[in-house]
Amino acid sequence: MTAIPSRPNGRGIERPAEPANDQSFEGQIREFVRRDVTPARRAKAEEASPAPVPAGDQSAEHMNALLRRISGSAMEEIDRVILELQGVREMLHREAERVSREIAGYASLSHASITSMQVIADSLAQWKNGAQLHPGEKR
Repeated sequence: MTAIPSRPNGRGIERPAEPANDQSFEGQIREFVRRDVTPARRAKAEEASPAPVPAGDQSAEHMNALLRRISGSAMEEIDRVILELQGVREMLHREAERVSREIAGYASLSHASITSMQVIADSLAQWKNGAQLHPGEKR
């Protein structure tokens, strides 16, 4: 995974700089999920079959279980947000394609109207030149 340099945000707090492009950003998200979700899933599997704990370590085990529950809900929330963002990304891609089609349609219509105006202008010029060549004729 590539390191993202930090930059100050004006309040003395540094925040990560923006990634260069969408693909690198998505790669960083995937790497983050691979690195952090896998241990959480292992912890859930261990939680399902806990080993016997000596009496002195019960408070530590209780804290560990509490931390696993808290981090589990946070990971579920992160997973939900990732899925929602993927849905938004797909919707934006569909909208971009639709807008591209609309723009292509407008460009085609604009080209057709320019061509029509040129034909009309040429016809008017010929009509005007014909009237000047034969000023006394009536049709």
